[in-house]
Amino acid sequence: MRLDEQTRPDFPILARVINGYPLAYLDSAASSQKPRTVIEAMSQYYERNHANVHRSIHTLGEEATELYEAARDRVQRFIGAASREEIVLTRGTTDGLNLLADALCLPLRAGDEVLITEMEHHSNIVPWQMAARRQGLTLKAVPITGEGLLDLDAFGRLLTERTKVVAFTHVSNVLGTINPVPEIVRRAQRVGAITVVDGAQAAPHLALDMLPLNCDFYVFSPHKMLGPTGIGVLYGRRSRLAGLEPTRGGGEMIKEVWMDRAQWNDLPWRFEPGTPPTAEAVGLTAAVEYLEKLGMERVTEHERALTRQALDGLAAIPGVTIYGPRSGIERGAVAAFSVAGLHPHDVAALLDAEGIAVRAGHHCAMPLMRRLGVVGMSRASFSVFNSPDEVARLLGAVAALRTVL
Repeated sequence: MRLDEQTRPDFPILARVINGYPLAYLDSAASSQKPRTVIEAMSQYYERNHANVHRSIHTLGEEATELYEAARDRVQRFIGAASREEIVLTRGTTDGLNLLADALCLPLRAGDEVLITEMEHHSNIVPWQMAARRQGLTLKAVPITGEGLLDLDAFGRLLTERTKVVAFTHVSNVLGTINPVPEIVRRAQRVGAITVVDGAQAAPHLALDMLPLNCDFYVFSPHKMLGPTGIGVLYGRRSRLAGLEPTRGGGEMIKEVWMDRAQWNDLPWRFEPGTPPTAEAVGLTAAVEYLEKLGMERVTEHERALTRQALDGLAAIPGVTIYGPRSGIERGAVAAFSVAGLHPHDVAALLDAEGIAVRAGHHCAMPLMRRLGVVGMSRASFSVFNSPDEVARLLGAVAALRTVL
């Protein structure tokens, strides 16, 4: 049985009919749909267990705390982290990257450098820009090659003793490029730079293991991996987390407070101020359990087959331009393309008229769009519930777009 045949009945929203057509949801890179187990787990939490977590003696408070902390344990195993103290629960990838930009740049001095890449999402650009302005830092970007790969020769030239942080995406949300994380980390370590990896487009699709990746920090969003919105994961190597000063204050992140000072809580709670997203943590646990039951190797194989089908089909359509690596290079589960003579928004609207949901625009990657010389593009992305038939529908609809010109 194909993976989509096994999983589709688990996703209630896929029964919808859009504009008279069965929904073909090809926009999981923006946010994936949720299986019934995630929806029901969160609903049951609110019906039976809801209370504020930690410091509660009553039954509901203890139940809620146990459920919240169980998510941390589940994520630790899912990504191969060494300990639960290395898992910080945030509000999303963007929140985690902002936290790291604030905390990592706080002790840096004017003239120190932060290195990012041309293929980054705005969430891995703007926080570093803001920190650089505050601290007088220099922000540099590694260019991409004509194939859409990271230019590792240029990376080597830009990496110097002044480089204090290297922040880069594991998988490009536009190009699908899978960057060689261990190699980049090894090079950064030679100059003593801290590494931050945006894993938002990798965690839903690839088996993760923090030991061989060897990065200092890794962040991702459960809502892209069948889980809920409003929660994120920040992995931090324990030695690195312990050396960071919290930049956000409030309840839970403290151990004791006086009028003139405060003592921070232990790891990881010192980086989790305020009321945490407990229901979302319950949903995160359910999403991880769902993916683990499927098997991440099987997930990767299924989505790569769909991506290859889409890329090969799009390449055969006159007037269609594909962006990102093509032949012989494994890539993420996205296929970004443009149709000559049509604005990406028009492409998306015409596809939606046939029940096919794709993303269109700059994909929160304006510097990359400028590098590619386009204002935007359309993007199909795939998940465990997508089928070869849906990809065929996409290809047929894109081919038919030429007739509207």
